[in-house]
Amino acid sequence: MGSQRVPLGRGRFFERTDRPGLMAIINVTPDSFSDGGECVSVEQAVARARAAVAQRAVLVDIGGESTRPGAEPVDYAEEERRVVPVVRAVVERVGVPVSVDTRCAAVFSAAYNAGACMLNDVSALAHDADMAAAAARSEAAVLLMHMRGTPQNMDTHAHYNDVVAEVCAELSERLQSAEKAGVPRERLLADPGLGFAKDTAHNLTLLQHLPELAALGVPLVLGLSRKRFLGALCERSSPAERADATVALIACIAAEPIALLRVHAPGPAQDALAVALALRANT
Repeated sequence: MGSQRVPLGRGRFFERTDRPGLMAIINVTPDSFSDGGECVSVEQAVARARAAVAQRAVLVDIGGESTRPGAEPVDYAEEERRVVPVVRAVVERVGVPVSVDTRCAAVFSAAYNAGACMLNDVSALAHDADMAAAAARSEAAVLLMHMRGTPQNMDTHAHYNDVVAEVCAELSERLQSAEKAGVPRERLLADPGLGFAKDTAHNLTLLQHLPELAALGVPLVLGLSRKRFLGALCERSSPAERADATVALIACIAAEPIALLRVHAPGPAQDALAVALALRANT
């Protein structure tokens, strides 16, 4: 694909040229599916953010509530306590653009006031009735992810007649809803939500039809790192054991119309992109 201007919020953009940008995951939670408990202090999170920047991540995504299947909701005050000091420290001490991964308007607003420039909402602004207005009042980029149900029950909603058409239609509706709430389209991004109310076959089908998802008309973000379906394909039960499969998948989709890849390990992802795109350019 050609050049694409990808919004990061607060007037900042990433110019996507030959490859997707990398969005590094920093979970400040005790129970996230892959890295829970690894960044429980501000210093640990700052070190992780510095390492991500050294590996050429274009932004970091900080979350204080696990949305793994079956995860229990976190009280907003506890989520805010986890997230806001880390956002402030990363913005002030690392200088990288920061996304906040939250479904809660109060947490988003506090993180935005601490310097975050993007909202990553796995509910696509549907969980919290105040979120759309909070996003519209800000200058943040807004990433809307497709999910049916909640993290507690989403696996029971993994039923589709045509997963590509239905995910596109449901994301389109959420994009229109965000615009009606006052979020300009030029600040919106979309994520098909691999693993969120999708089984392995659904995820593979979506990966085979990324151009249709990109045709939604906003930058496409893909969160594929260490997902359950990779474990199912490779018979790897532990998320850490799925790191190699993640790199393999990134190499396979390197030339697809993806604006940002959300990953736990930016370094190996960069290597996979570099090798895959070099081989493609040499054919």
